[in-house]
Amino acid sequence: MKIVVLSGGKSTERNVSLSSGAKITNALRSKGYKVAYVDSFLGEDVDEDKIDDLFITEPEDESKMIIDDEVLTNEKIEALRTDGTKGLLGKNVLKICQHADIVYMGLHGEDGENGKMQAMFDVFDIRYTGSGSLASGIAMDKKFSKEVFVQKHIQTADYTTTKTPDIKEEDIPFGFPMVVKPSNGGSSVGTHIVRDASELGSSIEDALQFDTEVLIEEYIKGREFSVAIVDGLVLPAVEITVDTGWYDFDHKFQDNSVTHFITPPELDDETHKRMQEMTKETFDALAMSNYGRVDFLLRDSELYVMEANTLPGMTPRSLMPREAEAVGISYPDLCERIIKSKIRLYEEAK
Repeated sequence: MKIVVLSGGKSTERNVSLSSGAKITNALRSKGYKVAYVDSFLGEDVDEDKIDDLFITEPEDESKMIIDDEVLTNEKIEALRTDGTKGLLGKNVLKICQHADIVYMGLHGEDGENGKMQAMFDVFDIRYTGSGSLASGIAMDKKFSKEVFVQKHIQTADYTTTKTPDIKEEDIPFGFPMVVKPSNGGSSVGTHIVRDASELGSSIEDALQFDTEVLIEEYIKGREFSVAIVDGLVLPAVEITVDTGWYDFDHKFQDNSVTHFITPPELDDETHKRMQEMTKETFDALAMSNYGRVDFLLRDSELYVMEANTLPGMTPRSLMPREAEAVGISYPDLCERIIKSKIRLYEEAK
């Protein structure tokens, strides 16, 4: 089987995606698959009759898994492409993907998770991992996904949205502290915990660098959990704790004091079971498929679904591989399971 691992792209999470993609590539190559590791934004300068040569079994350089903590702007990413072209895809990306049996979506953030890439692949009859275009777009947009949660009676934090930093405090239906974040985005880029009115405008301005609309959310002080689902199997919950601050970009991807607990003993069985049930409810409500992850906050005995991720990170520090390992699924086996599960879904849809 020939597989393209698509990573990089053009989003604030580009560096995270490159790390995920390199690790996924090595995992699949270790299982004997011929894999082409492709940056979707930069592409490959290769003649069409040489494309098959990109599909190899030799491992990638481990240094590609190191994540630079620089937050990349569109201008910085566009400067990486020196051939004068514009658009979502780099040189020959579509042709390379058409040579594969399936594309493993190692992308994160805007262009990978908002459904654009998935819709394009559907048009060209290219198979890919993860959810389809509609589910991807809804899950990526925090406002729309929250509207689905409310409609489906899935408890979530109260919220409102704005497209301007001039929103009035009295127009926000809850008090401080509150959370400000881009409506479309991930890895906590542009996210702020706002303690009082003096911080609100500047926090919204910063979030607006990354999207045209900002979500303002009720701050829920509680324990933070994440639960992944792969091929219908809901994995054990993982808890995230930090010694200082909160679970921001640096805590997620750099060496620090974050601790991950798999089904911590102080989490009672009933709450854990309910969390797993809500993961499945959220997955179904958003019409997700193949695999994904749902993030929770637990305040007292109340569970709140914060958001769903259709392409969870697969970096050396990511959550989903830890959950899989807890039930005996190795990283390479996890990647292979995702591939085989999506191929089966395609076959069943015929």
